[in-house]
Amino acid sequence: MRRLRSFRVSGKNPLNHWTRFRNPFRVAYNFIMITLSRYAPSLALKRALLRMTGMTVGKDAAVGLVAMFDVFYPELIELGDNCIVGYNATILAHEFLRDRLRIGNTIIGKGALVGANATVLAGVEVGAGAVVSAACLVDGDVPAGSFAKGNPMRVVRRRADNVL
Repeated sequence: MRRLRSFRVSGKNPLNHWTRFRNPFRVAYNFIMITLSRYAPSLALKRALLRMTGMTVGKDAAVGLVAMFDVFYPELIELGDNCIVGYNATILAHEFLRDRLRIGNTIIGKGALVGANATVLAGVEVGAGAVVSAACLVDGDVPAGSFAKGNPMRVVRRRADNVL
C-alpha cells in the first residue's frame, strides 16, 4: 500500500506549476547536493551530502554510483541503518499526475537492499532486511525480510537469511 497525500492542481499540466509547491532555490540546492552525491567516491561524503538536503540517512547506509533521489522532496526519504541502494537506483517521494501532485514518505528499512536500476515510487516502504531485485519497479510496500522482483513488482518469497 502506498501512503500518499494528494493535491489538486488546476491547469493543463501540473508539472508546469511545480513552483507553487516548492521554492525553486530549494529545489536547485537539492539538485546540486544530490548530483554531487551521485558521483562522490566516498560513502561517508555521499551520506553527508544527502543529509544536507534534509534526507534521513542511517548509520552505514551505502548508496551506489549515480543513484538518484527525489529533488523536490528529499526530506520525505528515509534510508535505514546499513541499507544498500544500488547503482543507478531511483528513490522518489512525489509524482505529478494529469490533475494532481501526490507526495509521500518513502522508507528503505534497516538492512534492506534496493538493486541496481530499481525505481521505488513515492509512499512506499521497503521493510527491514528486504531485498528488491535489479530493475524492479517498487509500486507497493515490500514486507520485512522478503524478496521482490519484476515490473510490476511481486513479492516472491520471504527470505530465510534475514540477517540485519
